[in-house]
Amino acid sequence: MTDGFSQRTPQQALAALLERFTPQRLLLVGTRFPALDAFAQAHPQVTIAAADPGPLPAELAAQRFDLAVLVDCLEHLPKRTGLELLGGIRNLNASRVAVLADLPACGWQDTDFFALALSASEKFRRDQQVLSLFTYDLHDYKQVPDWLNAKFWANPENFGKYWW
Repeated sequence: MTDGFSQRTPQQALAALLERFTPQRLLLVGTRFPALDAFAQAHPQVTIAAADPGPLPAELAAQRFDLAVLVDCLEHLPKRTGLELLGGIRNLNASRVAVLADLPACGWQDTDFFALALSASEKFRRDQQVLSLFTYDLHDYKQVPDWLNAKFWANPENFGKYWW
């Protein structure tokens, strides 16, 4: 992400994210947004579970989702509760996470999201408000190191055969 602001609106960015991943099971924590309504209308087979900001209810905390979206959520929680919520969702409930947050309003810094392995995707400005979109995808959050191949092993013929 660059330091500049996105030419898209937050709704357009969230709509693109939903279309890119096309989740079958989606967890929304916070406020429902127009892009989600349009996505749900275009994909009626999608299951959308919603929760208010705060710890997830037991029935949602025990489920796995394709994508979790947090919108207008962290601004209403103490930072510790928000960290626990976001870390728990990332670790237990979803392989992909998207968070749209007003950093000054919630008291978070970019580094708080980076510490949870989220990436800064886009920034949006509307009048004096700045929103930031952070994303996490388990499948590509870490690149495979270039040394992890048979070329750098003592016995390259055994690469991938044994686990010791």
